[in-house]
Amino acid sequence: MAETAKANNLRTYEYYKYLLTEIPKYQDETDLAVFDQLLPWSASLPEYIRRKK
Repeated sequence: MAETAKANNLRTYEYYKYLLTEIPKYQDETDLAVFDQLLPWSASLPEYIRRKK
């Protein structure tokens, strides 16, 4: 997971922190498609998680 985050130019620590705050919001969700927005290659991740190029 860390390597995938790095490969997608994410700040690993910030990405994990984001996941740990966002995933609980979906604990009762039955449609797993909502988790697509949390994947490392998702365009919907906040900018502060991305490394500056």
